[in-house]
Amino acid sequence: MSRTAPVESVLWDDWHVVATLETLRRLGQIATALFARELIVRPDGDGATVAYADGAGVVASCVHYGFVWASLGTPQREIVTFAEAAEPDRHVLPVGSLGMRVSGLRLIENFLDVGHFPFVHTGYLGAEPYTEVLPYEVSASADQIVITGCECVQPKSSPDATEGMDVEYIFRVLRPYAAALHKTNPVEPARFDIIAIFVQPVNEERCVAHVLALNLKFGESAGAVRSFQRLITGQDQPILENQLPRRLPLEPRAELPVRADLGGTTYRRWLHERGVAYGAIPRAG
Repeated sequence: MSRTAPVESVLWDDWHVVATLETLRRLGQIATALFARELIVRPDGDGATVAYADGAGVVASCVHYGFVWASLGTPQREIVTFAEAAEPDRHVLPVGSLGMRVSGLRLIENFLDVGHFPFVHTGYLGAEPYTEVLPYEVSASADQIVITGCECVQPKSSPDATEGMDVEYIFRVLRPYAAALHKTNPVEPARFDIIAIFVQPVNEERCVAHVLALNLKFGESAGAVRSFQRLITGQDQPILENQLPRRLPLEPRAELPVRADLGGTTYRRWLHERGVAYGAIPRAG
């Protein structure tokens, strides 16, 4: 069982997904945890109530994009939002939640890594011999990391892709435990499908990946989108759960990076500069 560690304000005083509304309504109640604090999520009219399981009271909560969000502290900013969600020709789909035995920070770093596509997502997001990661650009600010210029060959980039194509990616780290990618839509290449991942840190070494899809429709059913994204997330799970240590080392020399890991190394440095230690192995000193 993970120790109950202090949680930095940048995490404690922010919003985190703790359930999907659809699952909550089906089950009637969900027992979960956030930062090793046990919670009970219950339906409440059109929304939900989130309370400490020990009866210590309710916490701040709301519903957005079909997810139940909670904050154990005093939220200092709004929930992550996407202007594209208002476009009428897009799905806005919570496609699934998957628990993993790994730090949520490791999960975000993996989400940014195009280098694993040909080996972990073979036949979908990559394939041999197209394994080279071409140089790309990374910029970081106090609020986010933006990764541009990522291009790769994908045999089946989305549910409605009928042939392989060159796909452009733009990644954004929006919060320490939240990120999104924009990728070329196979039917209308001038526009992007968007996949967001909101990671719920159950404790320092366990998390739940909550995935949101903002795919352009073009005859693509909600069921097909959900199935495709659940497949991709499920392929990542055994790889992530076999990484040791489970927490993400922030010391640059702890795990030797290559040029293709620029996004991940920038993320680790960004976490260190923001003082994020929960789910990480901080730098010495």
